Amino acid sequence: MAVHESPHRGHGFHLPAFRGRRNTGESADPAQSAVSAHSSARTAQGYALAAVRLLTGFVFLWAFLDKTFGLGYATGSDKAWIDGGSPTKGFLGSVAVGPMESTFHSWAGDPWADWLFMLGLLGIGVALIAGVALRFAALAGTVMMALMWIAEWPPAKHLSDGSPSMSTNPFAEYHLIYAVVLIALAAASAGNTLGAGKRWSELPFVRRSPWLR
Repeated sequence: MAVHESPHRGHGFHLPAFRGRRNTGESADPAQSAVSAHSSARTAQGYALAAVRLLTGFVFLWAFLDKTFGLGYATGSDKAWIDGGSPTKGFLGSVAVGPMESTFHSWAGDPWADWLFMLGLLGIGVALIAGVALRFAALAGTVMMALMWIAEWPPAKHLSDGSPSMSTNPFAEYHLIYAVVLIALAAASAGNTLGAGKRWSELPFVRRSPWLR
């Protein structure tokens, strides 16, 4: 019987035999597996934060649109801003508790208060949906939410007229939660996923002023 030898025989070089993990789908490098798992986790976190960002942005933008055009949800068509209605008169004029009650009454319906409030809603909403200027949006939004928290004044059990305030929590009211969400989105650079955050941060004037990111 003829024996056929490998052409590589006798050259002192033999290909190693791989057994055990062939076709199992497992990585031979634990470090590479860990990096891949970490990358997947970061991707999932990025999309989760992007979803929170977009939904929160829609909350602000919708409030602006509803109050501007009187879409019939929180604002009736007869109270639309474009038809002469005041976005702040109803809310601030009805404040009935808290240390700034009289101050809010004096602000209610003033043109400067209407414009600041509406521009704030529009600016924060657009910034969140686009994923740009999240730090500025977080600052403006936190100031707005803080003022609305004071207007609601959750610590009070009774209103100024003695009726129950119907407050469900003395501190953790939803305006506070919105403020924390805005700060967290800015801190996590949530505009980089499904947003223009990366391109925005690379603009020359943004590089010179990091607070605009």
